[in-house]
Amino acid sequence: MQTFKRPLSPSEEAHYLALSRTGDLEARNTLVEYNLRLVAHIVKKYQAPNRNTEDLLSIGTIGLIKAVNTYDDSKGSRLVTYASRCIENELLMRLRHERKESREVSLYEPIGTDKEGNEISLMDIISCDEENVLTNIIACDSIKHISRIFDKTLEPREQKVIIMRYGLDGNAPMSQRDIAAILNISRSYVSRIEKKALLKLRSALAG
Repeated sequence: MQTFKRPLSPSEEAHYLALSRTGDLEARNTLVEYNLRLVAHIVKKYQAPNRNTEDLLSIGTIGLIKAVNTYDDSKGSRLVTYASRCIENELLMRLRHERKESREVSLYEPIGTDKEGNEISLMDIISCDEENVLTNIIACDSIKHISRIFDKTLEPREQKVIIMRYGLDGNAPMSQRDIAAILNISRSYVSRIEKKALLKLRSALAG
């Protein structure tokens, strides 16, 4: 189990801050070393089964180093307060980047398999006719990979129709007649909304 040094006293911190401002790297390293407990405390908020704690600690430490390098006590805040913000910002910036990367999929990247066990890519989906676009996406369980396209391309009512029609979000697929009854519109109108939404999705995937 990793142990961290006790925090510096106010007078010790002021001493090392003064030296650090003169370019003393040893003083800067001391400030970082004695504030690693703060990094570990903040990292706890972002721990998750799919995240490597050591990676989070490394990212948080980068934020701490930036804080020590840029801290200005004339602004009125304490180092611990300023460092906390810098550490949080560094962690959030990395997590946002990871979320963005997880939603970007290459057209040729395998995203699932068809009923015969053959790999399917987004390019395969694009080449299908409109009526089969969502069927292929759902068959290979890849709707989560194109959620950005789904949300950006379809209007709220179109999203609702597609979600109910194809049983997305864990729901059972519904007939156009049942959807019409829920939305209080005609079945033919549901059909038009569905067809328009599929065309939009195909166009978005092709783009």
